[in-house]
Amino acid sequence: MRIKLLAFVAVLVGVSAGAVSPDGLVLYWLGKTPAPAPAVATVDEGLDFQAAFVRGLIPIAGDPVGYKVGLTSRAVQERFGVDHPLRGVLLERMLLAGGAVVPARFGAVPIAEADLMVRVGDAGVNQAKTPEEVLRHLDAVIPFIELPDLMLKKGEPLNGATITAINVGARLGVLGRPIPVEATPEFARALAEMQVYVSVDDALVMKVPGKAILGHPLNAVIWLAGDLARRGEALKPGDLVSLGSLGKPLRPQPGQTLWVGYSFGRWGGEVKVRFE
Repeated sequence: MRIKLLAFVAVLVGVSAGAVSPDGLVLYWLGKTPAPAPAVATVDEGLDFQAAFVRGLIPIAGDPVGYKVGLTSRAVQERFGVDHPLRGVLLERMLLAGGAVVPARFGAVPIAEADLMVRVGDAGVNQAKTPEEVLRHLDAVIPFIELPDLMLKKGEPLNGATITAINVGARLGVLGRPIPVEATPEFARALAEMQVYVSVDDALVMKVPGKAILGHPLNAVIWLAGDLARRGEALKPGDLVSLGSLGKPLRPQPGQTLWVGYSFGRWGGEVKVRFE
């Protein structure tokens, strides 16, 4: 244990004056300690760094089970200097059952966001060009609270390249009960018109339309499939896809309960998490 601790300290000291390596970032992730920014200049450099970072996380957080799409509103994209979403990788042990109790300080820079997840039914989703076509290749819509960790020290550059490098902040998330997909125009229209309600300790703090995600939540799947394809990758049956944040991020506080409810046409769902 002493040897491991000394190694951890040595890595932190070694990167304190400069950019962090993928292996070094894994140690910051483990220690829930704000990190220096990776030395990446483009989103593609960020994806290369991310791949190495995720390889280092797999022994800790489990195998990849899907993806998260981030920066899915124009205002947020402009804030971080990009004109498109970003993507990260979700690992098995990042995902918790609804009602989970989570430390308020679950990461170095923890936040909580209302989100929405879908599950891929078959590989045909990679050729889908419209939300209606996407629905034919999904088998579930899942209420989801994402618990990202922005990881970087105050003052470090937070832009498209560095956000990508830190795996778009993927850390934890809480899943609600899956809602079976109906591949119908009605279901697609209902998702576009969805209303999402966010409450903290039973007090409503936000009401957000589903179209806040790229005009239609399933546009995030279309974007993701295209971005994976340009690097020779593809969505697979069973992959989970976090579609993006719905509303402003919240700062978790000990003793707080966060609840998110979804209403779309004849369908609906909910998910909650408690912070300690």
